[in-house]
Amino acid sequence: MKSYLFHEHTREQLKLKAEEGYMVVVALAATEQHGPHLPVFTDSFIGEFVATEAIEEAARTVPILLCPVIPIGCSDHHIRFGGTLSFSSATYLMMLRDIGESLVSGGFRKIAFLNAHGGNEPIMHQTANDLAVKHPIWTASASYWSLSREELRKENADEVGMVPGHAGGFETSAIMALREDLVHAELGGNEHDERAWINSGPPGTFIGRHSELTGADGYTDAPNKATKERGERYLAAISRSVTAWLIRTYQSMDSGERSVVKEQ
Repeated sequence: MKSYLFHEHTREQLKLKAEEGYMVVVALAATEQHGPHLPVFTDSFIGEFVATEAIEEAARTVPILLCPVIPIGCSDHHIRFGGTLSFSSATYLMMLRDIGESLVSGGFRKIAFLNAHGGNEPIMHQTANDLAVKHPIWTASASYWSLSREELRKENADEVGMVPGHAGGFETSAIMALREDLVHAELGGNEHDERAWINSGPPGTFIGRHSELTGADGYTDAPNKATKERGERYLAAISRSVTAWLIRTYQSMDSGERSVVKEQ
């Protein structure tokens, strides 16, 4: 099977793929505190799994490549708890822009960003917008929870707590499915002081409070309802949703590109 991994190809192979109209996916994640019970690589474990599963499946239908997952994001709101690596928002914007510029210089005209950490989201969208303004290319950007909201609802994912939340029952279930050996759920407790205002607005809105952007003590809800089986179901639902989005996105870009060529 032909590799869908950007980094397994030579420069000549990548030049050819750019000429053939491949879409390149830049997957974004983070290394940051996830309460006393989850590894700091939680978002990266989830993000890499989802990106790999979804792109492997999408590659059966459309020409697509996955860049190496970026494991450090914009996580300044976690710094005070320790165990966090972070770019400032300004640095992160510049870094994502430079990655996009590198792909454009390499000849790629279709670039999609796939995100697994909330703090990255607004900067990711801005980067995609800036690149499309500056260059005659197609860009797209999305976070996995936005793409899978309906599928996760069907799986009754909020049975374990806030979705996606931060280091609560949802993410704990996902890490149990991926790396159960790294989970210390008992340290998260059976009860947690939840903040009703977190995610209280409709999609696309923001509300936050100093020192508590991710909940009391740096996490949103207790992990006591998390299970490996639930995590497996949630991850499968996310992967299905992301696969469908990637295929639709490529097809929209390709169709639009062909229309532009005809008009010229």
